[in-house]
Amino acid sequence: MAQRFGGKFSPNGGSQTTSSKAVKGTTDIKQSKVSPVGLRANLMMVPPALLLLLSVFSGAESLIFGLAGAGLWAGAAFLVREGLRAEAAYHERRVATRPALPRKILAALLVGAGSACAALSDGASFATVGIYAVATLGLHLAAFGIDPLSNKGTEGIDSFQQNRVARVVDEAEEYLHQMADAIRRAKNRALENRVDQFAQVVRTLCRTVEEDPRDLTAARKYLTVYLLGARDATVKFADIFARSQDEQARIKYLDLLDDLEQNFAAKNQKMLLEDQSDLTIEIEVLRERLEREGITLNNSL
Repeated sequence: MAQRFGGKFSPNGGSQTTSSKAVKGTTDIKQSKVSPVGLRANLMMVPPALLLLLSVFSGAESLIFGLAGAGLWAGAAFLVREGLRAEAAYHERRVATRPALPRKILAALLVGAGSACAALSDGASFATVGIYAVATLGLHLAAFGIDPLSNKGTEGIDSFQQNRVARVVDEAEEYLHQMADAIRRAKNRALENRVDQFAQVVRTLCRTVEEDPRDLTAARKYLTVYLLGARDATVKFADIFARSQDEQARIKYLDLLDDLEQNFAAKNQKMLLEDQSDLTIEIEVLRERLEREGITLNNSL
């Protein structure tokens, strides 16, 4: 679907570029996010399609093995795409658990099994089948790597609290996804960029909570109740603006996003300051205990 771009010299350009009460320190330019699913993963759907096409014109036995191989390869293509997304999310976060399902490794196994079926459909010997299976499995691992196999930054963090944080963050991400999906109905790139800017502020708060699950109590209302309200307001606004292009509705919606963004940013900053204050207290307590033991610390600590 074509996207309508606005600008200073476009029709209604003045109203489209009306400045909002943006939070100081944030940028109005949307930074494009590169998809973790690249061309190689997209090309993974080509082999199963070709194998399926060739198998249709073969005998019954070859058709069965060909269909099985195509299905296994298609499953591998789906798994590797999801594995790349999970790996990208893992690397984006400073605190993260390893993916529960090693999708890229499973995709490699499916590729090997699919290659074996493809070779059998052509009447290859069992030795040749094994060689094809092992070779394609190894090539897949070389091309896409393996999944993260260890947790990152979780040492000393209570697993129960971490699971609670994960559930809240996943819920927040779902609300953000629904907001982005709804605002597309407005067919206005500037509004899409504005929602994306707000989403980045929310995700910053999510990362802060992930790094210190003790902040969950203070941030839960923001990541659930307030974000749910923002989602509902976005859905209603998108429906109204798509029908009527109501400028007053646009201004009110942008004002709402501005207020919410300021509140989210202020809450994040407050939690960071509180964490720093807690660290200072812990350092002072530790210093006093060591001094009672006759150990003198460097004053720079």
